[in-house]
Amino acid sequence: MEKSEDGGYVAFVPDLPGCHTQGDTLEDIRKYIKDAIQLYLEVEKDYLDEEPTKFVSAEMIQVEV
Repeated sequence: MEKSEDGGYVAFVPDLPGCHTQGDTLEDIRKYIKDAIQLYLEVEKDYLDEEPTKFVSAEMIQVEV
């Protein structure tokens, strides 16, 4: 989840390409991303690998340019 430049929040699921959503509050975004994941899996279940990638962790890395 990230704070949006336009206000509110956006959330992405890296292991599910194209699975993302946005909301006004953190409470909203948590509900919306759960719904987005469920819908994605329902629609794509026949196309997903039999053994999906195992999630290890998510980290934010800061670099200087």
